[in-house]
Amino acid sequence: MKSLILKSLAFGLITLSLWSCKKDEDQSVATSGTSGSLKSSTASVILDKTMLAKDVITFSLTNANFGYQAAVTNVLQLALKGTNFANPKETILPANATSKAYTGLDFNNLLLSLNLPTTTNSDVEIRVKSSISTNLPPVYSNVVALSAKPFPLTAWIYVPGAYQGWDPTKADSLVSLSGNGVYSGVIVFDGGNFKITPAKKWDIAYGMAGAGKISTSGGDISSLTAGAKQLDVDLNNLTYSLTPLVWSIIGNAIPGSNWSVDTDAKFINDGKGAWKVTLALTPGELKFRKNHDWGVSIGDASGNNITIATAGNYTLTAVINADGKTGTVTVVKN
Repeated sequence: MKSLILKSLAFGLITLSLWSCKKDEDQSVATSGTSGSLKSSTASVILDKTMLAKDVITFSLTNANFGYQAAVTNVLQLALKGTNFANPKETILPANATSKAYTGLDFNNLLLSLNLPTTTNSDVEIRVKSSISTNLPPVYSNVVALSAKPFPLTAWIYVPGAYQGWDPTKADSLVSLSGNGVYSGVIVFDGGNFKITPAKKWDIAYGMAGAGKISTSGGDISSLTAGAKQLDVDLNNLTYSLTPLVWSIIGNAIPGSNWSVDTDAKFINDGKGAWKVTLALTPGELKFRKNHDWGVSIGDASGNNITIATAGNYTLTAVINADGKTGTVTVVKN
């Protein structure tokens, strides 16, 4: 009888073991993943403003395989050829999409975000990054080569704040000459707070989200102190910076100056780096200088003081070069 009981127990344990093994076989286990594939409808995209609303390129893709049915997140990555995708621009593709078409406007913005030149073709590499979890490394598709040339698409954002009564319809603007999401301009702040809006209304407003960071849920941004400052905003990386910047004129041709009092010029926010001032002048000399300091100054074509021969009302314009130190000055008698 005892022997019979032992045999029954042994049989039961074997059966349970086999059942457990069967269950283990039925479980799905994620693997390291097999890459999907990517194809492009064209090998060259040369864009212009007539193509804004048209589909200019279509990407076809197959999903990566991670060993079982799972929601795969696909991200299209674009990078300049030769950079090995060290700092790619990314855009998330729709879930379960097997193709994605881009209009001229949308693809132009992607190309401009790479800071590509708008006068010559550039070689761009494109691939898909696929992932299912932060616990597993992503896999990458084959690389598609593309010859591309975007066109400049000037864009503006706006800076309502205490300096102008918090009215977005009348706020100073920042400009992006290429429409690549990076904006710049000079604003005369009063030391109070401000925000950043993509349009002249409060529908969307960026505020402070930590040092040098912005978000649509952030609070007011402080201008810190009163005075003219260059405000740079990167909506791609959600960052901003403030740098004191003003160009002024000084000299004995300016009533009340006598080489000791500056008259500030106004920055013209059209991306050309121009500062302009209109005022009455008397015979004498003057110069433009940066930040009320003689460390950087601009005179006539020879670098000498600018001579005013006759009294009158004048408009002076200084166009500053990209180096922020040199430029040209024009003097027009009104």
